[in-house]
Amino acid sequence: MKKNIVKNKSFEFSLKIIELYKILQSQKEYVISKQLLRSGTSIGANIAESEAGISRADFTYKLTISSKEARETIYWLQLLEQSNLVTLETDLSDYIKDCNELIRLLTAIVKTINSESN
Repeated sequence: MKKNIVKNKSFEFSLKIIELYKILQSQKEYVISKQLLRSGTSIGANIAESEAGISRADFTYKLTISSKEARETIYWLQLLEQSNLVTLETDLSDYIKDCNELIRLLTAIVKTINSESN
């Protein structure tokens, strides 16, 4: 069975986001933490959903949505990082780096699919 790198990485990222969400909640940061939880876990959910795509276009669409969710996640992470709403022992730049890696993987997959279709 073939390893699905992007699916595995997005799942691991979701677990990290859940842990960060718990930390943010403990510091009484409720609004951005919930947005971050939704977008950060949605990346992997859309990748998982893409596997059941009814067509190549549906598959590509779900991966594109995952990429958009990853970009939104970076936005929330940067907002947290620069707003100083909470004090974190965790360096958010690692989360941003992981999210950018997911974006690069998703972009490469979508570009490959699109080039094979043409």
